[in-house]
Amino acid sequence: MPSRNDGLAAGTQLQASQGRFEEPYELVNRPHHRRWHFMKTVKIPNSEHPIAIERSGSRVRVTVAGRVVADTTRALTLRESDHPPVQYVPREDVDMSVLQRSDNQSYCPYKGDAAYYSISIGADRGKNAVWTYEAPYEAVAEIKEHLAFYPDRVDSIEEIPSLT
Repeated sequence: MPSRNDGLAAGTQLQASQGRFEEPYELVNRPHHRRWHFMKTVKIPNSEHPIAIERSGSRVRVTVAGRVVADTTRALTLRESDHPPVQYVPREDVDMSVLQRSDNQSYCPYKGDAAYYSISIGADRGKNAVWTYEAPYEAVAEIKEHLAFYPDRVDSIEEIPSLT
């Protein structure tokens, strides 16, 4: 039985069921050892699980502890299936000095591996409050170099309508 971290690709999240890992997996025989390698499932958005990305059209401002940590007119709105829309802010429009890279990682079969940041001025609430897909799958390549914020871990994510 493999350990939880034996052969896992970074960011892969697995479900354990009665001490066994759920598929997908494969047993690889190599000289001198056997290892479990867990393979990531990649899914393409479709009519059953649509993903749409478009320019926000609004000014998006994120505040934490009363401080503006992101302010942009270039946000992308990602709409995925029945999930609430998410604003992805260009990295250049985020105050990266208040973000600290965390060890947290996750995996989405539609978008790829996500990396996380904590917001240093956000106290405990700011832990892993920001995520990014640094090498997103082709179907969502537009969100590369963008960051998203969990609404319940920041003071606010304002969408201010454009006057134009």
